[in-house]
Amino acid sequence: MIIVTGGAGFIGTNVIRRLNESSTDVVMVDTLSNDVLPNVSGLELADYISIDEFITRIKSNETFGSVDAIVHQGACSDTMVTDGDYVMENNYAYSKHLYEYCRERSIRFVYASSASVYGAGTQFREERSCEKPLNLYGYSKWMFDQYIRRREGPGSVSGIPVGLRYFNVFGPHEQHKGRMASVVQHFTRQLNEVGRVSLFEGSGGYGPGGQRRDFVYIDDVVDANLHFIQSTGSGIYNIGTGRSRSFNAMARAVISSWHRETGKGEAANPDTLIDYIDFPEALVGRYQSFTEADLTMLRRAGFERTPTELEDGVDAYVRWLVAEDDA
Repeated sequence: MIIVTGGAGFIGTNVIRRLNESSTDVVMVDTLSNDVLPNVSGLELADYISIDEFITRIKSNETFGSVDAIVHQGACSDTMVTDGDYVMENNYAYSKHLYEYCRERSIRFVYASSASVYGAGTQFREERSCEKPLNLYGYSKWMFDQYIRRREGPGSVSGIPVGLRYFNVFGPHEQHKGRMASVVQHFTRQLNEVGRVSLFEGSGGYGPGGQRRDFVYIDDVVDANLHFIQSTGSGIYNIGTGRSRSFNAMARAVISSWHRETGKGEAANPDTLIDYIDFPEALVGRYQSFTEADLTMLRRAGFERTPTELEDGVDAYVRWLVAEDDA
């Protein structure tokens, strides 16, 4: 049996869907709302446990049957939240309890870290010298990574924890995330509503729409989770493509895909449908203008999947979004 926290969320939902293909018993931990019902209604679950009940049972050292792994995707993922106590309780304290529970019982523990731990750096290796988070979300993730490093010591001796530092993930089942959804969803919604997309003006030394991120498709992220559930090594690993792309390139890809799926817009010159808006003051000093995963450690851990090309991932996701909008 595998327990997935945050199982009603974006990545958790997709991980459970893939586990369902192998008939693995899955217990989902999360809170439910109408927003996430489209995510969970098609899942096959052995059980559902609310977050509050789960944490209580973890702290009481109760058992859940024969558990092979806990895949910990649950977190407050809003990078704009300013309540530090709330973020640290959800992303740091909660994660510590789960890790200690798994360590005591030799249960595999695969948890979601984040590329936000690198902040405004230009090197993206899983090393302390490259890490300087810019917001509370990134800090909470970095603090838990640091906790794991201290508890495990050199070489991750227990063989229990694996931290996956997600870069900019996009794909189906993120509709509930609101402002924190990927730019692919935002661009597609904008195209549906007004026939145009909006990008930020320049920042961090980059021109309008020229900021660059490592955009990774959800299938790659799910494959990484399944790989580390089944492997025996431990550590912290970047999950990205190893190649940064500009927001302009992403916008062009979305516009082209949207045109093919709907027959609307400009096929020949997507740039005519891009507008540039003022860079938000609230993000000054808190925004990553560039990310690009170093995949050296990931490859050493035996994960050799070729990353999905940005245009291929965008095509698949926009096709899904258009179909969902027509349903």
